Amino acid sequence: MSAIGQFLEFSVQTPDILESLHFYKSLGFTELETNDIHTHKYAVISDGELSIGLHEKDFDAPAISFVQQDLAKHARKMTDHGYDFTVLQLDEDAFNELGFRDRDGHAVIMVEARTFHKSEEADSDSLCGSWFELTLPVRDTVRAARFWAPIAPMLLEMREEPTIHMRFDATGVALGLSESIALNAPSLCFRCPDRHGLMGFLEQRGLTHEKFPGFEGAFVAITAPEGTTLFAFEEDFLGEAYEVDESGDATDFPG
Repeated sequence: MSAIGQFLEFSVQTPDILESLHFYKSLGFTELETNDIHTHKYAVISDGELSIGLHEKDFDAPAISFVQQDLAKHARKMTDHGYDFTVLQLDEDAFNELGFRDRDGHAVIMVEARTFHKSEEADSDSLCGSWFELTLPVRDTVRAARFWAPIAPMLLEMREEPTIHMRFDATGVALGLSESIALNAPSLCFRCPDRHGLMGFLEQRGLTHEKFPGFEGAFVAITAPEGTTLFAFEEDFLGEAYEVDESGDATDFPG
C-alpha cells in the first residue's frame, strides 16, 4: 500500500439514508454488503469503480476515506512530518481511525484494516456513465499539489488553461485539484456518452439537476439529496497526459 493506503470510499453525511439510497439506486448504483463496523446507520453504494459511503451521523464530511495497515506506525510518521490530526483514535479495543485536512480544508480519513479487497458486487456503470475523477476545489492548484504529492505521488494528467487542473493517482482514486469556479465542494465526475438520455431520466423522475454550457464542454450537474454533486460530461475534460519526470520525485512540480 501507499503512504495513505488504499482508497475505500467517498464518505458523505446524510440526514436520511433511505432517501439517499433510493436516489443512487435509481441511477443504477448497487448497494453493497457492509460489516457492523459503525454504530450509526451506514450504507455503501458503488458502480464498480467508485464507492460512496452514506453515513447518517455528524462528522467532518464529505471526506476521502482510505484503509491502511498498522495505523499507529503511520500516525507517528505523519506526526513527524507535521500533520495535524482532527481525529486520532488508536486503541487495541477500538476501531482505529485518524483524520486530517488538506490545505483547502478537505477532510481525509484513514481507517485500519489488515487486508483490503475491492468489492466485486457492482461491475457496471450507472446512468451517469463511467466515473473518472473525484475533484477537489482549491485556491491554488500548485500549492495544493505540494501537499498531496508525498501521499499521492503519481501525477496522471495536467492542464494549465483556462485554469490549472492536476489529476493524481491516490491509490484507487483519481484525485483532481481544480481552481474552476464551477466547484464549491468535492464533486464526482463521470464520462456520460448519453447525456440526453440521462437528462430525460432526471426530468421524468423530478431529480434536481442543471445543464451548463461550460468551458469544459457541456455538462449536467446532478445534486443528490444529501448535497453531493455529480457532474456528467460527454468526455473527460483533460487532454493528453502530462509527462512526469521518470525520476519519480514526488516534490518535483512545475512552477
